[in-house]
Amino acid sequence: MPRADAQRNLDALLRAAKEEFAANGVDAPVRAIAARAGVGTATLYRHFPLRSDLIAAVFRREIDDVTELAGRLARTHSPGDALELWVRRYTEFVATKHGLGSALHSGDPAYSGLREYFEGNAGPALQRLLDDAADAGVIRRGIDPIELIGAIANLSAPPPGSEHSERAGRMVGLLLDGLRYGAAPTAAR
Repeated sequence: MPRADAQRNLDALLRAAKEEFAANGVDAPVRAIAARAGVGTATLYRHFPLRSDLIAAVFRREIDDVTELAGRLARTHSPGDALELWVRRYTEFVATKHGLGSALHSGDPAYSGLREYFEGNAGPALQRLLDDAADAGVIRRGIDPIELIGAIANLSAPPPGSEHSERAGRMVGLLLDGLRYGAAPTAAR
């Protein structure tokens, strides 16, 4: 278990990197990330000797966040609302990852296992939301969570030559409408 100050620095670095990556892509300057985190570049390099280590850590943290969010939403919202809120959050996650896709597919060993980690964590969390929504009769049955995640990712990418991500919300809204088509409403009790 890291010391409390080391954990604070690590958390600050991951938050700062996430924000810098969202604003400037995964090639954001290391100095800008360290400055945003309120630490020196030596602290950043001590935790993340390579940029790929930092990118992988940010991605894992984001996976953990969207996975945890699914459980929290399932406990606090109706099944349809929980699913829609999760999908909207995941859309934001994808839409703000400028350059992450190409980095993850670069063959760098730092990224090995991330796909499996994502599918093994976010997949089951989304499956629960899908099952709850289908049981409530608000979406149709038989939606594969990994296929849905892929569809959301594809719809969330800005059009070629554009940096605009506002289109993602509209496209994913259409996808959600499609999930509702053919839903079997539950009988009144």
